[in-house]
Amino acid sequence: MKKISIIVVGSSNTDMTIKLDRIPRPGETILGGEFVTAAGGKGANQAVSAARAGGKVTLIARVGRDMFGEESIAGFRRAGINLNHIVRDAAAPSGVALIFVAKDGENSIAVAGGANGRLSPADVKMAELAFASATAVLMQLETPLETVQATAELAAKAGIKFILNPAPARPLPDKLLKLVSILTPNETEAELLTGIEVSDVRTAVQAADKLLARGVATVILTLGARGAFVASAEIRQLVPGFKVNPVDTTGAGDTFNGTLAVALGEGRALMDAVRFANAAAAISVTRLGAQPSAPTRQEIDQFLQSQSQLDQVREDSNGFTRFTSSNRQDGQRDPTLTTDPAQTARALEAIVHLTVQPP
Repeated sequence: MKKISIIVVGSSNTDMTIKLDRIPRPGETILGGEFVTAAGGKGANQAVSAARAGGKVTLIARVGRDMFGEESIAGFRRAGINLNHIVRDAAAPSGVALIFVAKDGENSIAVAGGANGRLSPADVKMAELAFASATAVLMQLETPLETVQATAELAAKAGIKFILNPAPARPLPDKLLKLVSILTPNETEAELLTGIEVSDVRTAVQAADKLLARGVATVILTLGARGAFVASAEIRQLVPGFKVNPVDTTGAGDTFNGTLAVALGEGRALMDAVRFANAAAAISVTRLGAQPSAPTRQEIDQFLQSQSQLDQVREDSNGFTRFTSSNRQDGQRDPTLTTDPAQTARALEAIVHLTVQPP
């Protein structure tokens, strides 16, 4: 299969992780943790995930002229990532993230951005030729917002998808959202962007609708182990997650986004691409670390082959609208799917807590 070209614009950090029984409370010290250092940063994580999933990846980023920066670049080289647009910044150190990981896989993260904060629109403009051959541009929010806006405008000029993972959460202007092909918030990020607390399917539908009204073409609201809720002008659908035993959820969202970009670039239908990304994210949470946990294409394919997907949820005695999670290869919407928010919420309430069990 010919590799498709993906551009990732974003941050590169070194993750310093301590694995503990639980996350410390404010003012509390907990002893007995296990310390691990690994490459991270949302941009770098997504680039590595896309490369391992089979993409031909160009990363636009800044690192410091220090040990952490050199180690990051060595890791990108091993992953087969194009390094031509990674700037070695003499004025700022490489980014660093300090991470606590609890026994149940939950995490708490603090980031010192360093050189990431100096990634500029000019840095992206220098890579404009790469946009001509790319199928999608993927970005996050660990770099200046003006750089995000400039990247979105270049993607629109080139006529390619602009996928924005709005993390870490921050308010975003409508002029940016109107250029977003696919927005991939989690529940916390969706709440910040919409003012709607996403606590159940009904509020997920409301939050997605509000983002669509602000100009986003497609919203994919990630719901952790429950999967991902997809909303556009044509469809509202939950793509169920996969049941695994989590070890570390750090980087799962980045794995989802990187593999999603590859799957869409290969021409997969949207629901099929989301399922592919769900599988990659499920594998990643069974391993420690952000970049080290990103699975290879072979691992994703094998995982999907070992799972039985929930094919259909038919009308029950209450008259729920039928939803299908089978993937139509012609990319067309299943005629039984509804776009009515009230029917969507009722039907999804019936399946939101279901996960796919091994065959």
